[in-house]
Amino acid sequence: MAVTKKREVRRSVQQPGWISLEGGFAARQCNVLDLSATGAKVVIDDPAALPAKIKLALTRDARTGRNCEVVWRRGTTIGVRFVR
Repeated sequence: MAVTKKREVRRSVQQPGWISLEGGFAARQCNVLDLSATGAKVVIDDPAALPAKIKLALTRDARTGRNCEVVWRRGTTIGVRFVR
């Protein structure tokens, strides 16, 4: 019997966000295109310069963000998975 992997429902948010690197330094502005319970699709100017683990916040206060793992990169768009 085949197992189907059901993706979490994504909602389009089209809102500004901030990405901070380990240690919470240097928040970089980005645009969050969509969001689900498990991850997000984000547009940022230079995604190639991002490490594999980042923090994504929907407010300027990086302490409110979620730890993420970059799972894919296409041009200026990245997909992140929320991690604990």
